[in-house]
Amino acid sequence: MEETTFADFLRTDWNNYMSIGSAACVVIAILILLYHEFRVLQIKDYKEKYDYVNLHEIRYFWYAVLALVVAAGFYANTVATHKIASHGELWFYVRLFISVSFVVIGYFVFYSMVRIYYPRYVEKRLVKLRNKPRVSPTGNLMRKLSEEEEDAHLDASQIAEEASGIHSVDYDVWIDDASGFKKIEKYESYLHAEQCPECEFFTFKIVKEEVDLKPTETEAGLLLKHYQCDYCNHREARETKLSPLAKNVA
Repeated sequence: MEETTFADFLRTDWNNYMSIGSAACVVIAILILLYHEFRVLQIKDYKEKYDYVNLHEIRYFWYAVLALVVAAGFYANTVATHKIASHGELWFYVRLFISVSFVVIGYFVFYSMVRIYYPRYVEKRLVKLRNKPRVSPTGNLMRKLSEEEEDAHLDASQIAEEASGIHSVDYDVWIDDASGFKKIEKYESYLHAEQCPECEFFTFKIVKEEVDLKPTETEAGLLLKHYQCDYCNHREARETKLSPLAKNVA
């Protein structure tokens, strides 16, 4: 390609392509976030909304951030185009290499930031969804029962599942005092990250559970939960008592 032709290509077509690519990526990022929020708004049941946010929010947010990182890479290839066109083709490839390098660096930096910081926001949103007052089919606001009250409304298997300590299952019981309508929601708390005692990020997860001492009909058992931080790699084992078998049987 002749120098004059290449310079003209940079000033017109190349800049246009890069600007369009940058704008398209920004639009894609916005559409991803809007799509996610639209799906959340479409779900009327708070438990279903909780499960959807828990499964998808961090992933969609990361996709949006990634689109913005790529948009920045496209935009970087429009910077100082007129100077590059006058200094020769070599500087075009230098700028391209630098832009790609920054996109790769941005990918890892923002991936780490999303993985470390964003779960804190998601957990707050999940807590709000879990505690938001439910509405019964008759239109009455329901009341969330306390731990002491809810056992009367759970069956033996549900009580045993909560008491076992294995997989950290928890049940919420909502009741409409006016009509007597009852709703039981199951939450698998072991899927959530906790705050790491070492780095204090919400990246502390259960990686393995093992029964150290099996419970009997008269003696309690012991469960070891092994935690590991995805950020600082801090490891920790915590003991959880298992109720005697007699208490888990109706």
